[in-house]
Amino acid sequence: MSHAEPRPLTVSARGPLRGTVTVPGDKSISHRALMFSALAVGESRIEGLLEGEDVLATAAAMRAMGAQILRDDDGVWRVHGVGVGGLLQPQAALDMGNSGTSTRLLMGLVASHPITATFTGDASLSGRPMGRVIEPLARMGAEITASPGGRLPLMVRGINPAVPIAYTLPVASAQVKSAVLLAGLNTPGITRVIEPVPTRDHSERMLRGFGAELTVEDGPEGKIISITGEAELSPQHIRVPGDPSSAGFWMVAASIVPGSEIVIRNVCMNPTRTGLITALKLMGADIAEIDAREVGGEAVADLRVRHAPLKAIAVPPALAPSMIDEYPILFVAAAFAEGRTVARGAHELRVKESDRIATMRTALEAIGVRTEEHEDGLTIEGSGGDPLPGGGHVASKLDHRIAMSMTVAGLGARDPVTIDDVAPVATSYPDFFQTLDALGQ
Repeated sequence: MSHAEPRPLTVSARGPLRGTVTVPGDKSISHRALMFSALAVGESRIEGLLEGEDVLATAAAMRAMGAQILRDDDGVWRVHGVGVGGLLQPQAALDMGNSGTSTRLLMGLVASHPITATFTGDASLSGRPMGRVIEPLARMGAEITASPGGRLPLMVRGINPAVPIAYTLPVASAQVKSAVLLAGLNTPGITRVIEPVPTRDHSERMLRGFGAELTVEDGPEGKIISITGEAELSPQHIRVPGDPSSAGFWMVAASIVPGSEIVIRNVCMNPTRTGLITALKLMGADIAEIDAREVGGEAVADLRVRHAPLKAIAVPPALAPSMIDEYPILFVAAAFAEGRTVARGAHELRVKESDRIATMRTALEAIGVRTEEHEDGLTIEGSGGDPLPGGGHVASKLDHRIAMSMTVAGLGARDPVTIDDVAPVATSYPDFFQTLDALGQ
């Protein structure tokens, strides 16, 4: 699942962005919907699944381990699961493409099944450390052989029965939490994850919905999430809400391009995912939540975003876990704000698809933005709403969010901005550029 040939793009400023958009299904929820459906006994149906390359990598891996996964002509996905404990030995290596979520969660699944799986990925994913997942899974009894630095390619030899553990997360990571919980699904006894800093809780919500015995309580060290193993999951009908990370690009685009007004429909408003909205509102963004509702256990709303002058803020570090994927586009908003925005507390950005702190600093400076790099974030000198100089060449580093963020920055630049490769955008938002063109008509 290697990326296509590099696809350079030159972005020029354009007039107001207007219209209604429906963003792709939430990526985190889409991954989990496929995995949990594949572990249920019977047929689950999934509507609104994100059909980007990352999620399709998860679908291919679950097929390789025995699940039947079909897409109907109406876009509904049907999954016939094998049951917890029923995963089959894959006959070839599992190619994860660019998807860290697929890799880490599936490592957890394999760890407590009596099978062996080899995980491979593209150049970007192969540079990302997996040690934080290897450590707890090894404590549960899985045997994991990784490339130097705890990287891909790696092999997981699962064990059954695995050993239930109580594991305190050393870093705020929903992926590590989910990997341990998924290993616990097929482990006799109770597996516990202690979470000092809250992270996105889609796994907990959805596992409960599928019938797993899972509790969440507050303890002295943080949230204690307990799952009772050898679970039996029941098939479900899942409606995947719109991805707030994808919605973030349009929130910032509408905020910085004068005269813009965009309505983004059906956005997941899970409180562990709304940090960007909170930060943008602190900066003065005009974002209204319309028709708040609940769909499949997740809060959902439509968002109306209008152009507004932005002011610099010190981004509260406590927001980091609820907007970790949105920092690149927040940095773009800061570039157009009045004053100096300080965004710290985001160490996790160093180990994403690229080092998003260093990559965004280089990208913003290439188009005339003054920045200061910190170990855990950036300080950005804003333009006060004036167009950015632009005119630079930007390296996306095989990172879909860098490519989309810098496309948005180009909408408010005096001179055209050239991005070396926007092909990785297909991993999470295949229709991004068509949507941009439609909003700019």
